[in-house]
Amino acid sequence: MAKQPFALEFERPLIALESKIAELKDLSGGARVDFSDEITKLEKKARKLQAEIFSDLSPWQIVQLARHPNRPYTLDYLSRLFTDFFEIEGDRRFAADRAIVAGFARFDGEPVLVLGHQKGRGTKDNMLRNFGMPRPEGYRKARRLFDLADRFRLPVLIFIDTPGAYPGIGAEERGQAEAIATNLEVMSSLRVPSISVVIGEGASGGALGLGVTSRILMLQYAWYNVISPESCSSILYRDPGQGKKSAEALKLTAKDLSGFGIVDEIVPEPPGGAHRDPDAIAKTVGEALKRHLADLKKLSPEQLVVDRYKKYRVMGVFTAEE
Repeated sequence: MAKQPFALEFERPLIALESKIAELKDLSGGARVDFSDEITKLEKKARKLQAEIFSDLSPWQIVQLARHPNRPYTLDYLSRLFTDFFEIEGDRRFAADRAIVAGFARFDGEPVLVLGHQKGRGTKDNMLRNFGMPRPEGYRKARRLFDLADRFRLPVLIFIDTPGAYPGIGAEERGQAEAIATNLEVMSSLRVPSISVVIGEGASGGALGLGVTSRILMLQYAWYNVISPESCSSILYRDPGQGKKSAEALKLTAKDLSGFGIVDEIVPEPPGGAHRDPDAIAKTVGEALKRHLADLKKLSPEQLVVDRYKKYRVMGVFTAEE
């Protein structure tokens, strides 16, 4: 029996239907019995069911989808969108942090700095990547490369996908907060185009430490917030099991953040989510990056700094009529 693909609870009816379709296709291959009519009907039913499920996902379901273990990670986009990638490791102070992948590459033939959070697939890989949770040395590595990109006038492209910065004692002892704060300062003053894409989770300062960019793009089923729903519910309700309730209140979806003017573009995902077609989502992300990069190149180094400053100064500013 073929191994069943991983499925979230709300995906299960669709996965069951698709498994039935695959089974009928196997039976039809080389057999005298023709199931083509039945397969066509089931495929139509599957498309309708998929549209119904994903047309009205709750914030909590979007959080779950952003954490899907088969969702494309930074290295998946690197392999599809970039050439001549040369990885840079270490912060030249303490150690190499593999929760952040960083280096120089070519994007659409142009040299760029590319970096992003990297989660692991499987236990061994997750231990190596620390589940995508960077330590101070990861942020200091990024800061070192930001300086190089600024010096050599290279655009900066970033992929955000982390449950947060690593909260361990060692990380705090080595200055986790200072490392993130320094990145915020350095990124805000970069004189080169910078674009970040939230491809999965964007939690807390762990995400913001790589997110102060000229443009912020966000995948349709990603989330971005100062705190995860579980941590929020632990603080507010003294119960981490109230994540669903917190997700509703946090306004963390791409649609919410676009409405607040925080996200510059929502990148649509393939039907059923990015994990169902990594090639398609990579192509869509690549097109969005090219479009925004072309606009930012029209600005001088001084204009880029001013443009970024104005972008962040208006965030969280609201007016109300009496």
